[in-house]
Amino acid sequence: MPRPAASGLERRLAADMSGDVAFDRFSRGRYATDASHYQKFPVGVVAPRNVQDAARAIAIAREEGVSVLARGGGTSQSGQTVGPSLVVDCSKHLTRLVDLDVAGRRCRVEPGLVLDELNRKLKAHGLWFPVDVSTASRATIGGMTANNSCGGRSLRYGNTRENILSIDALLADGTPAHFGRVAADLSDLPASSPVRPLAQDLLRLAAREADEIALRFPKVQRRVGGYNIDALVPGTNDLNLAHILVGSEGTLAFSTAIELKLSPLLGRRAVGACHFGDFRAAMDAAQHIVRLMPIAVELVDATMIALARDIAMFRPTLDAVVRGDPAAILLVEFAEAEWDDNLKRLSRLHELIGDLGFAWDKPGQTFGGVVDVIDPKLQAAVTELRTAGLNIMMSMKDEGKPVSFVEDCAVPLEHLADYTTRLTEVFHRHGTTGTWYAHASVGCLHVRPVLNLRLEKDRKAMRAIAEEAFAFVREYKGSHSGEHGDGLVRSEFHEPMFGTRLVRAFEEVKDRFDPAGLYNPAKIVRAPKFDDRAWFRFGEGYRGEPMTTALDWSAWPGSGGGFQGAVEMCNNNGACRSLAGGVMCPSFRATRDEKDSTRGRANTLRLAVTGQLGPGALTSDEMMETLKLCVSCKACRRECPTGVDMARMKIEVLAARAQARGLPLRDHLLGSLPRWAPWAARAPWLMNARDRVPGLAALSESLLGLSARRSLPRWRRDHFRDDEAAPSPSPGGVGEDGREVVLFADTLNRWFEPENLRDARRVLTAAGFRVHVARPVDGSRRPLCCGRTFLSVGRVDEARREAERSLAALAPCVAKNMPVIGLEPSCLLTFRDEIPALIGSDMAGAVAERALLFEEFLAGEVGRGTLALPLAPIGSRALLHGHCHQKSFGVMGDVERVLRLIPDLAVETIESSCCGMAGSFGMVAETLDVSLAMGELSLLPAVRAAPADALVVADGASCRHQIHDGSGRQAHHVARVLAASLDAVTNAPT
Repeated sequence: MPRPAASGLERRLAADMSGDVAFDRFSRGRYATDASHYQKFPVGVVAPRNVQDAARAIAIAREEGVSVLARGGGTSQSGQTVGPSLVVDCSKHLTRLVDLDVAGRRCRVEPGLVLDELNRKLKAHGLWFPVDVSTASRATIGGMTANNSCGGRSLRYGNTRENILSIDALLADGTPAHFGRVAADLSDLPASSPVRPLAQDLLRLAAREADEIALRFPKVQRRVGGYNIDALVPGTNDLNLAHILVGSEGTLAFSTAIELKLSPLLGRRAVGACHFGDFRAAMDAAQHIVRLMPIAVELVDATMIALARDIAMFRPTLDAVVRGDPAAILLVEFAEAEWDDNLKRLSRLHELIGDLGFAWDKPGQTFGGVVDVIDPKLQAAVTELRTAGLNIMMSMKDEGKPVSFVEDCAVPLEHLADYTTRLTEVFHRHGTTGTWYAHASVGCLHVRPVLNLRLEKDRKAMRAIAEEAFAFVREYKGSHSGEHGDGLVRSEFHEPMFGTRLVRAFEEVKDRFDPAGLYNPAKIVRAPKFDDRAWFRFGEGYRGEPMTTALDWSAWPGSGGGFQGAVEMCNNNGACRSLAGGVMCPSFRATRDEKDSTRGRANTLRLAVTGQLGPGALTSDEMMETLKLCVSCKACRRECPTGVDMARMKIEVLAARAQARGLPLRDHLLGSLPRWAPWAARAPWLMNARDRVPGLAALSESLLGLSARRSLPRWRRDHFRDDEAAPSPSPGGVGEDGREVVLFADTLNRWFEPENLRDARRVLTAAGFRVHVARPVDGSRRPLCCGRTFLSVGRVDEARREAERSLAALAPCVAKNMPVIGLEPSCLLTFRDEIPALIGSDMAGAVAERALLFEEFLAGEVGRGTLALPLAPIGSRALLHGHCHQKSFGVMGDVERVLRLIPDLAVETIESSCCGMAGSFGMVAETLDVSLAMGELSLLPAVRAAPADALVVADGASCRHQIHDGSGRQAHHVARVLAASLDAVTNAPT
């Protein structure tokens, strides 16, 4: 679609900045939302390279009369980072740890540094920044400072304000200023300091309002509403001017460096999972539990448990920790210096819960008790579950979702049970229910009533609930803004909470810092009504565009047979912006660009299918640019807490574009590989000439876009043939006893690495199985195909035809209850994922249930105690890299288990994201550099560092290719490794 003419602002920014500048509607749309229910397109987006770049951008915006909105991870839940301003994205480049004083336990950081990244750097020194927010994998220090974030362990460590030493910032007129500790009379501030006159005015204001502050400011720990003018009241505490900026939501200044107070790392911890059969009793128990001096007491309610049980990654944790069906669980954490102290407190916790009337099957007591969680790995899994609370709640597939607007209230613990009971009654009165989780230790429970904000009646219900809830909070002397900030949600309600006089004082603070309203207007002061639909993500006229989808999306509501609803599952939580651990999102990890995150893509799709990006947006070049770096790793399918499946969504978009615009020659060739491969294999020398004859690689790049810097898979004369593999014999006739399996020969192993299929067959035979090879039953001699390559280019109809051929061939085997075994994860797992969405038949479902990866099948036999393989040592160490789809389907443990069957072999799994090859992604010129960058994140350095005699194991053909090209090492499929171990038995000296 045509771009409008660049504005003066855009031209000046592009000319004067070295960082990124984006004013197109697609880019602005990706920054129009945060993790709240609000949406407002910004004027434009910049990502400054350094602080000087940021200063230039802010100066230009000021001169052009455009407001500025600083943004970190974009995970704000109250609309703090939503507005019609110039967005300054600090998270891409402003990420330095500026300096570190280990002895003094302090450091200075740039505002875009992510909390987890900081703590990884600090861990080697035995330190951490202890404001452990649930979004630590993507929350930036600048965002946490602007929000005055708290975290689950604030009971011991306090909030961000209590851990900030100083802030360097740009004032609204562009003047650099330092905010930190000062003498009460400001005598240590030079007369020339730009902060001195500002501080004098602020101190006079605080002194003037001291009585009102004492009367109206809530006395609970979780109070982040308004401006922190209480920090400036004479004689109340050490005077630190930085604290007026903490929690100011970027409305007063732009932080350029933040000095943090650090703490020693936590030692060994003890956790007790306190089960309650009654929710109110759990809330009442919190005030008693905190007397045991835990560092955290976190709530998980029955709704969250039920939803988490539907999310594969959380099921093992729930199975290990949760007994029965409790109404609530309080996770109580102890972390004393002496381990015996932790155990004593845990024992006292058992006694306390029993005294409160909760025990396992004890006469006269209600269901409940304590499950001890001592294992550090299980504790980490429990923490992951708890911190994913919001996103688990948002995994509901209905049009109604838990909505954040009263979730941040904090009340004194003695009132917590009454408050939650009364608020639940309010929900019921308005025809809804609420979900509860989080910080029971400080009376700040995150509660979200389930509403559909597309409906006017639910918008009205939201206001009624808010007004009643905040009235309860005032009655209990609590805080209406306890952790997640004011933003657009709570700023409107400052007047009833703080009173008119203090709200006018807040406005004075804003005007003294920022008289022209440059920084993030409409937050904290002079905010719009919180239910003004003009600010909603689901605004007036919001609806899905009609579309016919290629895949089945019926599990979700909305247009396009549910495609719209599937896209809207993204609640902008930003888990896909994690930079380590898991897989998601590999392209974002390589580029740090919002466009390349799952969230960025989902937002773009949502805006496209609801007509907000103009006609033809779904099949536009801008959409293809948005999806270009998605490697279809399927990590989001498993790791996104709300289940956004971008790999499947990309297929849908590619199919729509192919139908609307056709396919380029390269996509035709790559998609049709299974069909022309039999012809190509007749002349492998000709097909392999591209990488051997000088100039041909460059020609292929010119004609097809296949990078001359990348080798192509080598065609084999000895490719795997179906007729070479008659059903293998079974020792002792066990084949007749049901020990039969069918091997599905995939395209990649068949034509390029046939030894993997032969070795798999040999291993299965040695294990006592009669092995069949799946063959066509349609009279064609062309080998079977799962359809994966066709899906990768959007040729869904062709993929369906291939899938139907394969299902027909597998039907007789499935009828005999044979497992369907495959070697290539991207192929075999297509039967469990895409094919049921392509073909809604009983046979598709039956094959999906029987389809197993080679290592999955063997691990299952191990678990049943029925696998007998004669194996001998072949080395001392194996380095294992998991294919993304193996990780997505949770089968990495099976690979490790099977490899450990080999005597004396130590298996080390590389913590890696996507290898970066991802089929043709790593072969085409326009994505090659990103492909290599993905490999360099962790995989390739780990392989290069491995001893020369270490086995390198990777079950994905693409992974093996990337490892070879990037390290010169040869990686092997687990089938080859097991076959070598079998051979070692035969060759062992007698």
